[in-house]
Amino acid sequence: MPLLMKDALYAFIPIFVAIDVFAVIPIFVSLTEGMSREKKRVIERESVVTALIVGLLFIAVGEAIFRILSITENDFKIAGGLILLIFAILDLLGYTKIREQAGKLGVVPLGVPLIVGPAVLATILVLVDHYGIVPTILSFIINLCIVWISFRASANILAVFGRGGITAISKIMALLLASIAVMLIRVGVENIFAKI
Repeated sequence: MPLLMKDALYAFIPIFVAIDVFAVIPIFVSLTEGMSREKKRVIERESVVTALIVGLLFIAVGEAIFRILSITENDFKIAGGLILLIFAILDLLGYTKIREQAGKLGVVPLGVPLIVGPAVLATILVLVDHYGIVPTILSFIINLCIVWISFRASANILAVFGRGGITAISKIMALLLASIAVMLIRVGVENIFAKI
């Protein structure tokens, strides 16, 4: 397997877990309930395009922010890992607060913060440092395609798994996110001690 594809695969999994499409699907269904098919399609496009723009902008300015603030890769791995761990714990304990805000549903809350929130942005920046820009962007785009397909098939997915099944899968994703967070913290700490 070529190195680029291997790195893209490794970067894909943390982004997939951080986005947690299984948690987003029931929210999408409830927010778009009773809307026409055309309106739902518009919201699907808006949400994915918004998430893509925000993610790419964050990738573009993330490195510059690192340099301006004198933040090292290991600093961000530890900080990003801690943030991801907090999000995962809150999700596991059921403290995730999602509410509909004024404005376009596709932009807020679906595009940001549901698809691309702090956990995804922290994950993306860590992955750029770890695997490089191209594999991370490729993995991010593939994940957004999965989100878009899931939105298209949201009613069918919900019918197959049920709300309970979707919630169970979401909790498993949160546990995986916590494991990835601990790994990032461990790697960051190990690297700092290796340099001492």
